[in-house]
Amino acid sequence: MLDPVLLQTFLAVAETASFTQAAARLGISQPTVSQHVRRLEDAAGRTLVARDTRGVSLTDNGDAMAGFARSILAAHAQADSYFSGTATRGRLRFGAADDLAITQLPRILRDFRRLHPQINLELTINQSTPLLRRLRAGQLDLVFIKQTAGESADGTRVATDQMVWMAQDGIAVERHETVPLIAYQAPSISRQMAIDALEAAGRTWRITCNTRDVNGVLAAVRAGIGVAVFPHSLIPADLVKVSQRLGLPDLPSVDYVLMANPTVAREPVDALTNAILSRGVIRAV
Repeated sequence: MLDPVLLQTFLAVAETASFTQAAARLGISQPTVSQHVRRLEDAAGRTLVARDTRGVSLTDNGDAMAGFARSILAAHAQADSYFSGTATRGRLRFGAADDLAITQLPRILRDFRRLHPQINLELTINQSTPLLRRLRAGQLDLVFIKQTAGESADGTRVATDQMVWMAQDGIAVERHETVPLIAYQAPSISRQMAIDALEAAGRTWRITCNTRDVNGVLAAVRAGIGVAVFPHSLIPADLVKVSQRLGLPDLPSVDYVLMANPTVAREPVDALTNAILSRGVIRAV
């Protein structure tokens, strides 16, 4: 039988790609993390984690174990809630910025629904600014959005990321040329950042693609019709940061923030907040 404690430690290593970060997340020492992983490998009779000078990665068996671990831990939590009579109930209207859909968030929401079947989760995907307006109007209970770093003390900061210029690897824009800009429709944080930065640097620009969602941004960038402002950690593997190569101006950082409606029931909000904070959601999939 696989020990849930060992599985939890192993998942922390898998999701952070670091023994040190896994230890910090779990509140235990790094040697303890290493010991737990070794014990799990001994129990499985397979090597699960590959360690080298470049870092930590999962073996094929490790990838398989990660899937089993999530299912086992979800089943344990669901059984505990059922038999303890403490299952959280209620309605949770959750809004998420659309670029977070290419992070670990969908997997977290899937696991959350399995762990908390008594919570009626209603998901809204939009841009950060409209989601914040809907939260303040009482139409949403919890939102996961981007804000300019340090903009607000409200909410819970999950992570900070640097905004950069992203494009296809082969794109060329001379420093005297008009910048072809791929942008979300207004109001949009990244759109405004791009325009403000270009105008402050004295660069001319034109919108070559106006889109409503992250899939439109990525499709246009892959088609090579311009550059886009995007969170650095979320750049897909087939696209690249081109800020320095094209001589484009620096951009601000953003905070990923969870903000809750203070007038709604806390239990469903706290349950999803804790699920997001514990899983290291901000990285591209």
